[in-house]
Amino acid sequence: MKWIEVSIKTTTGAIEAVANVLYEAGVSGVVIEDPHDIILANNDENAWDYIDESLINLEEGAIVKGYIPESSDLIDKIDLVKQLVAALPQFGLNIGAGEVSTVEVNEQDWDTSWKKYYKPTKIGNRIVIKPVWEEYEPKQDEIIVKMDPGMAFGTGTHETTIMCVRQLEQHVSEKCTVFDIGCGSGILSIVAAKLGAEKVIGVDYDEVAVNVAGKNIKENNVDDIVEIKHGNLMDMVMEKANIIVANITADIIMLLSKDIKRFLNSCGLFITSGIIIDKTKEVEENLIANGLEVVKVETMGEWSTIVSKIKGE
Repeated sequence: MKWIEVSIKTTTGAIEAVANVLYEAGVSGVVIEDPHDIILANNDENAWDYIDESLINLEEGAIVKGYIPESSDLIDKIDLVKQLVAALPQFGLNIGAGEVSTVEVNEQDWDTSWKKYYKPTKIGNRIVIKPVWEEYEPKQDEIIVKMDPGMAFGTGTHETTIMCVRQLEQHVSEKCTVFDIGCGSGILSIVAAKLGAEKVIGVDYDEVAVNVAGKNIKENNVDDIVEIKHGNLMDMVMEKANIIVANITADIIMLLSKDIKRFLNSCGLFITSGIIIDKTKEVEENLIANGLEVVKVETMGEWSTIVSKIKGE
């Protein structure tokens, strides 16, 4: 199968908006190449085992890529991407170059070429993300999470994932139930299980995500703990959790906050990320307005993670 790789040069602060443009055009997932991620990780002694400095080029800015299968409406989709990107500055966003380029990619070529950039990475105090095709000897107390994200998902080294993992390391305990909203490739669900959670339910609207997450869960031998469901948390789950983690977007988090209390146990925690720093205050206010109490706010790069609980619990 042939795909068209659509690449957009932009800034770190505009990544979320540019990614949404690609989703509007029909891609099922995006790839983000942001040299600032590497710089931030390099400043954290727990984050990376090694970095190939030749891959770092801050002058290039961030690049967001999506993959569209060849079809009769391909030209229309690419034109839509260009129009939407060009319109973003009207909303006060600095999109940098804003250049949109395309290249034809054979699926077989993509499956092999992208893997050279994905190496074992320590993203928490104990959690190490290891590609299934890489060898890695764990150090003392390290927990290995084997991942094969496929072409539609990130590698688990984005700031938002790192912050969520570190919160899970602090709060997951035995006999803990965890819900992972927008589970993607399943990384947070797997981390929760490997940290000792008794039950984990991951939910995602995307069928591709559900399939990829299912494969990764089996690869990590946690399929007896983790269940992945296709759909909406509100429709798919009839119980409560000790921890709900949602690494998605600020707007969806604010929608979820209206009903999230129904799914949290007493003293349960709502760990949210995927929040651009500029929207942090708005999300905090939204959580408070919906009966939640903000426990902690952390930032990394251009992103925030907010931990909240039911007010008064």
